[in-house]
Amino acid sequence: MTATADEIRGTTHGSAPTPLSVLDLVTVGAGRTATDALRTSVEIAKLAESRRFNRYWVAEHHSMPGVASSSPAVILAHLAAHTTRIRLGSGGVMLPNHAPLVIAEQFGTLEAMAPGRVDLGLGRAPGTDGATAAALRRTDRLNEGADDFPDQLAELIRFLDDDFPDGHRYRRIHAVPGPVQATSPGGVQSPHRPPVWLLGSSGFSARLAGALGLPFAFAHHFSAQNTVPALDLYRESFQPSAVLDEPYALIGVSALATDDEKEARRQVLAAALNMVRLRTGRPGLVPTPEEAEAYEFSPMEREFVDSWNANVIHGTADEVRSGLDDLHKRTGADELMITANAHSGDVRLRSYELIADAYGLPAA
Repeated sequence: MTATADEIRGTTHGSAPTPLSVLDLVTVGAGRTATDALRTSVEIAKLAESRRFNRYWVAEHHSMPGVASSSPAVILAHLAAHTTRIRLGSGGVMLPNHAPLVIAEQFGTLEAMAPGRVDLGLGRAPGTDGATAAALRRTDRLNEGADDFPDQLAELIRFLDDDFPDGHRYRRIHAVPGPVQATSPGGVQSPHRPPVWLLGSSGFSARLAGALGLPFAFAHHFSAQNTVPALDLYRESFQPSAVLDEPYALIGVSALATDDEKEARRQVLAAALNMVRLRTGRPGLVPTPEEAEAYEFSPMEREFVDSWNANVIHGTADEVRSGLDDLHKRTGADELMITANAHSGDVRLRSYELIADAYGLPAA
């Protein structure tokens, strides 16, 4: 049993140049709680479904006060209970942090909850700092986890498909829910298995995804300089598989639309200040625009902010639409996955609504 291309490829709606999707970091703003952030995630997921966005992914992060997405599988189960159609997935699960069997069980459970709607996106980075990664993995040998990623991936896929060969030490171990249930007396085989995606911000996962004939997701939102080289490498190395007969690549895009351009600049400045603090070892809640406007940036911090915001598509709905169109032309991405980072959940929700309106996406 494998995923099919129909479960991977999205459908374009309205005047969008390609399918549009959502990447949610479940950001927590100053003065807000994780409960507030998760309620916003539900509202955005419901909006995304009603406006025909293709999929909704959440990303694994750890030890970051402003990001409440440490447990993607738990959040996805919650979102599955509040939606009926939109694809839900991880963007991604950081596989070296986990035993492959555990991930196969978690996503087999999600597939049972939301049949035919679950994506399993996998990355090899820790999604956090080195000390936290060591705590997650209970080892200080962090490079080993990244180097072992291809073997971990192969093991996970074996568990998902329940097809370890005879003589393998895991031959009699089964991920449940999963295919083994169909071989039990009275068992019925589920027609679905979560499609596996590889995520990356460099060439490693691009090449591996191509060699295995898997769909690929590139983190343009924080590694923009590597986007085109990585997509080229993926397409050049692609080998047709039982999953895909030709490459399929989406890119994560940081984009924020507001009702006026000035407000967009205020919002992205606050998000950039949050990144300054994260990159300098001071992670915290996403600051308010007022705090960001009052903050005295050092020359080095200002240079970082300018560089960071140069890759954030922001402004009015028309400006964001134009920026997304240009990015699609430059990269040829098969899908654009939009992440809206702002202090307020209402601002994030409004941004997706404005983008949907700008492209004339269907309304419920």
